[in-house]
Amino acid sequence: MVLVVIFFPIMRALFPGSFDPVTQGHQDVLRRAALLFDEVVVCVMFNSSKTGRFSITERLDRLRAAATDLSNVTVDSHTGGLLVDYCRRVGIDVVVRGVRGVRDLDYEMPMARMNRELAGVETFFIAADPALTHISSTLVTEMSRQDRVANDAAAGETLTQAGPGTKRLSR
Repeated sequence: MVLVVIFFPIMRALFPGSFDPVTQGHQDVLRRAALLFDEVVVCVMFNSSKTGRFSITERLDRLRAAATDLSNVTVDSHTGGLLVDYCRRVGIDVVVRGVRGVRDLDYEMPMARMNRELAGVETFFIAADPALTHISSTLVTEMSRQDRVANDAAAGETLTQAGPGTKRLSR
């Protein structure tokens, strides 16, 4: 009798973002990525084009809360350097990105190509749940700044995470 042992490499993926704030869309992509990969590292990254509303520590805490029931998800941050620098350092070859539509894809594709060119890092796109495509961190933040958050069942806990003092509007 011959025993054949096949080893499959552990598939690790990085789900990067500013997560300011964490939305239900982020949570959906994270849950779905956790089903597809052996390990997912969700990582708060620095985005020079965005002004942070929540501290890195607050964002990490919110992500840990969102990943409580996902045993193969870890939470980290990387605020100095490129995404590919982080991937090289921790040995991750796949980046997960959620896309809501063509506009997101148009934004993500040049970065995906550059990550592959610089470090051989592939990008795995997960199409957003249609019920959540209207939600973005930017929109939630802007609504919160205006002290107005839409009363939208699809947004659910996302909008309650917008911050203290946020008022809901009825339709």
